[in-house]
Amino acid sequence: MISEPFVAENSRINQVHPTTRVVFATAYCFIVALSYRFPALLTAVFVSLLMVCLSGLNLYAVAKRLAVVNGLVLFIWLILPFTYSGEPVFDMGPFTITRPGIILSAQITLKSNAILLAVMALLSSMSLVTMGHALSRLRIPQKLVFLFLMTVRYIFVIENEYQRLVRAIKIRGFKPGTNIHTYKTYAYLIGIIFVRASARAQRVHQAMMCRGFKGKFYSLYKFSSTRLSWGFSTVMTVLLTALIFLEIV
Repeated sequence: MISEPFVAENSRINQVHPTTRVVFATAYCFIVALSYRFPALLTAVFVSLLMVCLSGLNLYAVAKRLAVVNGLVLFIWLILPFTYSGEPVFDMGPFTITRPGIILSAQITLKSNAILLAVMALLSSMSLVTMGHALSRLRIPQKLVFLFLMTVRYIFVIENEYQRLVRAIKIRGFKPGTNIHTYKTYAYLIGIIFVRASARAQRVHQAMMCRGFKGKFYSLYKFSSTRLSWGFSTVMTVLLTALIFLEIV
């Protein structure tokens, strides 16, 4: 089953045209990723938090995603301040904490959190099918859009096949270890998954051709620009301009 934990159909942001959301989410992430000044980065984090609140997302699910990302960011804090060359701030025996290392770690932390929150608010809150149609409207090559939609659809099918195979080998008494038998079993498992995925792809292609597929996916919902979409575009343009101004000045 396709998992879309952040889709909130009744939120205000979901009433904005999906193409508009994809465009401004991409521009916002690029600007934040290229920013280095703390006023701009702190403003970006605040704006991202505001977008999450307006999107109506499950805050517990958002916190879980943030915990995973910041768990990785923690390793940066444990490495960069001690290994990055520059002005020393504090000595801990053989280890020296440098000011440039602390600044770079803080920049990475603010950037990653701001970008993740914005992506969850603007992109993860729309269904994957809707995102595919939005990409198509942006003149993204149709083959890439098809690849995206089909991958998202069938990656979960392949996962279910993998779980079935794992249960089958466990029922037969398989216990993994560091031996040739384990390595051969996992190699067979991977090979069977590829074989079944190829067979499933052929059956899906035949089924699509039988249903008259002519290289285009159609949507039952007609996307149209509303006053809310134009208002969202205006606000995001002002915010992006403000972030660029804070970075330059």
